[in-house]
Parts: sequence; C-alpha cells; structure tokens
Amino acid sequence: MRFFSTKNNAVSVGFKDALFQGLAEDGGLYMPETIPHLGTDFFQSNLSYSECAVGMIHPFTKDDLTLAQLSDICELAFDFPIPIKKLNETDSVLELFHGPTLAFKDFAARFMARTMLHFLENENKEITILVATSGDTGSAVANGFFNIEGIKVIILYPSNRVSAIQEKQLTTLGGNITALEINGTFDDCQRMVKSAFQDAELRSRFTLSSANSINVARLLPQSVYYAWAWKQCGENNPIIFSVPCGNFGNLTAGLFANRMGIPVEIFIAATNANDTFPYFLNSGTLQDQDAIQTISNAMDVGVPSNLDRIQTLFDDDINLIKKDISSWSFSDDETKDCIQNIHNNFDYLIDPHTAIGVLGLNEYREKTNSRTKGIVLSTAHPGKFADVIEPIIGENIPLTDSLQIAMKKEKISIKMSKKFSDLKDYLLPK
Repeated sequence: MRFFSTKNNAVSVGFKDALFQGLAEDGGLYMPETIPHLGTDFFQSNLSYSECAVGMIHPFTKDDLTLAQLSDICELAFDFPIPIKKLNETDSVLELFHGPTLAFKDFAARFMARTMLHFLENENKEITILVATSGDTGSAVANGFFNIEGIKVIILYPSNRVSAIQEKQLTTLGGNITALEINGTFDDCQRMVKSAFQDAELRSRFTLSSANSINVARLLPQSVYYAWAWKQCGENNPIIFSVPCGNFGNLTAGLFANRMGIPVEIFIAATNANDTFPYFLNSGTLQDQDAIQTISNAMDVGVPSNLDRIQTLFDDDINLIKKDISSWSFSDDETKDCIQNIHNNFDYLIDPHTAIGVLGLNEYREKTNSRTKGIVLSTAHPGKFADVIEPIIGENIPLTDSLQIAMKKEKISIKMSKKFSDLKDYLLPK
C-alpha cells in the first residue's frame, strides 16, 4: 500500500515512511491510495477485537509488517475493554476511555508506540516525536511512548487551556518525555509542529515524527472501534455515529471504516463553539478562525487539520460530504445541561466532549425523526473533567487510582512563546 500527499498525489511513500514522517514533505497529509472494501461478512464474523484490528489494518501495512508481527502489536496495544452503555432502545454510548490514560487517544498512541518500537528494534537511531495537544493526545502519547528506547517525545500544549488532570498526566513522567507549555492556543501548537516538519534545517538534523492525527497511522487503529461498535449492535443495518470533533481525526477514521464496509446511515460531526466544519457545510467556505476556549477543551481547534483528508475522500465535492456527514455546534451552556440531564435521567456520568456527541445525536433525531440505532463515541472518562462536572451535578466524582496518583506528582514543563523560532532554538543543539 502506498500513501500519497493531499497536496500532491504524485508523491507517495510506504506505510513505514508515512508512520515516521508524520507529515509529507510538501506539508500535505498522507492518505492511503485505496481503502479496501472488506464487506459485511468480514465484520459479522466471530473475531476478537485484536483479530478484527489485524484484518482491517493489514491491507495498509502488509508491505512492511507480516500478519504475525501486526498481530503481536495489536494484542499488546488493545488490551483493555471497550464497553457499550445502552441509554435507551435507540441510543448507546461507546466507552473508549478504559485505556491507561482514560481517553480514546490510547488506542492510537499504543498502536503507534509498539509499531515504531518494532521498526526501531534493529536500527541504531533516535526518533524525535513532536506532538501538539489540546489535552488528551499529550497524555496518551506520553504514556504510550514512555521509556521506549530510541524515541524522544516533545509535547506542545496550550497554557491554561487543558484540564488540571490532563496537564498532570502529560507533564509528570519525565524521562524521554518533555512538555512545552505554549503561551497560545492549540492551533498555535499545531502550527509550530507543522512548521518544524517543513523546516529544512530541522529535518536535516533530526528524524522527526508526529503522533498527532496528522499522522495517518493514528487513524488506522481508530477505525477499528467503529466496526466493533457496529458488530455489537447485533444487526446488519446501518447505524448512526455521533462523533465529538476537534481536529477531525476520529471522524476521518470512521469514514475509513465506512469505506471498508461498515453500514452507516450518517456520521454526525458534533462540535463545540469552534464551528469551522458546520459553517463549511452550510456555506461551502472554509474559514480560518482562532480557537475559542470551552469546557470541552480537547475540541478547541480553530482550523482542523483532517478537513484536508475529508475533502480528499470526497473529491472536494461538498454535496457528497453532506450525504455522509451532518454537523452542528453547541455552546457550553447546552453542554452543561446535557451532562445534568444524562445524569438525572440515566444515572450515568459523561464528560463534556461526550455531551457534545449526545447533543449532536439528539439534534439529528429532532430534524429527521430517525429511529435508527445511534452510537455516541465517548472520548474521555468524566473523572478527567471533575472540576467542570462536579458543580453541574452537585456531587463529588471519585477519581480513579491512576488519576489520584497523577494529581500528586509535580508538574514539570518548559514555558515558551508561540513563535516557531523559539521552538527551533530549543530543538537545535547549543
């Protein structure tokens, strides 16, 4: 399988190069040259989660990984439960937060870490991973790559724009993990990372890679839980997926799964006040906007990178996009009301990002009267946002043991401006 750049489809690389390069040299995002259609028979078969993952990922990696090698990686990466919480006869929540950092980013971070480790096993070189985070990516990458020999991780996160727990998770490990606290937004962090990849001097001095969703290797493992969720519904009919969206990597992974054969009635791209995508669907125009700070901070992205991939998947035809994706944005007040309503009506706690997904599904049902089964992707454990949720429900949220341990550790970060030149000066040896 070859992967081409969204900026120039004549430029292509294999999976291993796409994994380690992260971003194409021309600044484009890598896309697979084809998405194989596996058919519903494959998805209905009696496979374990890791077996399903191998079957879905191997067509993209077969030139670089044997089935046995990929099987070992998937069994190690996906070793935690993925339960579905049924709210009523039509609506369910897919809990993707049972990994080590209690967020859905663990699926991709653990897969990428183990895959890179496999490739580096017999190579005497060091990889520097640059990653921008709006919250959960940083902690998942830090945990997934912690103490892996030959890999140095530098995490850029926006100061005062992540939750206290998220910050502790990504700033307290030490070792091969360094946290840069940027005086700006997530978009500033992401711009700095992309600039580093396009800087000729840095590329000549370092082997740079990324663990953001700009890296196509992030999307492949994320496509698997869509198939798993569809299978757990026990029907052969299309279902609705409502996806809380920030950088749109999670949604793009769902589109991959759909192209592979998962029947989907509609994808709902549910956003917070950062409404670039709903505006695009309504107007046909993509606008650059500064990220707005909200209580669903991991979705505070003004310019989502993966819109390039979505446009490429649909040949830049907005009418085709509208057939597969609906999108709405929701305020913090609506998010808070949703958290309280779900808690009161179902005795169930959801975090602010999951609440955005629930609101998106509710909006779709109101506008279409569809009674098709719907699944909301729950991206983070509510305990990670206890400071937001506790005043809403009027109760204390007991933290998991891992979160309690993280909160007791000392934060270690390096403060930095949002100028790319400052990042470059930091990276270059003195």
